Amino acid sequence: MEKFPMTPAGYAQLMAELRNLKEVERPAVIVEIATARDHGDLKENAEYHAAREKQGFIEGRIQELESVTSRVDVIDTTQFEGITSIRFGAKVEVYAEHNDTQETYFIVGHYEADIKTNRLSIQAPLSRSLIGKVVGDVVKVTTPGGQKSYEIISVSYK
Repeated sequence: MEKFPMTPAGYAQLMAELRNLKEVERPAVIVEIATARDHGDLKENAEYHAAREKQGFIEGRIQELESVTSRVDVIDTTQFEGITSIRFGAKVEVYAEHNDTQETYFIVGHYEADIKTNRLSIQAPLSRSLIGKVVGDVVKVTTPGGQKSYEIISVSYK
């Protein structure tokens, strides 16, 4: 069975979502279904069908989260403090030579990746290029937009 690497914060976030779905969302949709059912004919009852669809989504998400959380390998990244090479859990500052900007990325597990907050999946092309490198190294990454170069400025595990 495949294990998924995840930071403690990412795991806590998934568990909070799972708890919310089970303790808040699931009971609420059950009440919605019961209320809609009281309105009569179910064939033409849009509220009932919407609530059932919502229930299906919630149950599917609960199953997905239970599956993922049972296979998570939570990695305490604070144990890497002082290590100079890039690995899972690293906060990496880079200078993007192609657009003359400085950017900060966090290398995290697939289920906690979010490009809006610069949290890159460990499977992302940039992450794969950075793994094992140290401050001062320059990595070249092939992207759909062409090849891009990044110089590593700093690495930390906070």
